[in-house]
Amino acid sequence: MKNEVFEVAFSELMVSEGGYVNDPNDPGGETKFGISKRAYPELDIKNLTKQQAKEIFKQDYWDVCRCDEIPSCLAIIVSDMAFNSGNVRAIKLLQKSLGIKEDGIIGSITVGKANEGDKLNILKKYRENRINFYKGLKTFPIYGKGWVARTNKVFELAKGYIDE
Repeated sequence: MKNEVFEVAFSELMVSEGGYVNDPNDPGGETKFGISKRAYPELDIKNLTKQQAKEIFKQDYWDVCRCDEIPSCLAIIVSDMAFNSGNVRAIKLLQKSLGIKEDGIIGSITVGKANEGDKLNILKKYRENRINFYKGLKTFPIYGKGWVARTNKVFELAKGYIDE
């Protein structure tokens, strides 16, 4: 089942991230499929394939955030945030949403708490915490509308996986 959820999360990510861009306002610089030159300076970004992006998403974000071990609804929203703003930030937002220590490390306590409680309430808190994080960024006036729309869209998608 988690493989299907991974595929759903990746497909949604590709809708949000799109193809090749080199926006001078984006601190990530040259980017394709959401993979930035800043994060992956060794990669030929222009020639990056979607399959390579998928492998990076799985290995460097999905697996690092232990998305196969947390509820599907949370895996979708956490992995999207990890890809957008980094694993530590995504995990800290999850921990904040769970009401536990925000250390940015997804260990057994975080995984355990993520598997307990009201998933819809956790998702709502995560969405609120994510939007508040974005509002604090200096680039919010430029990208904020898109970030909030993306957050809400991923939230709606994740809600459909609450019982899985």
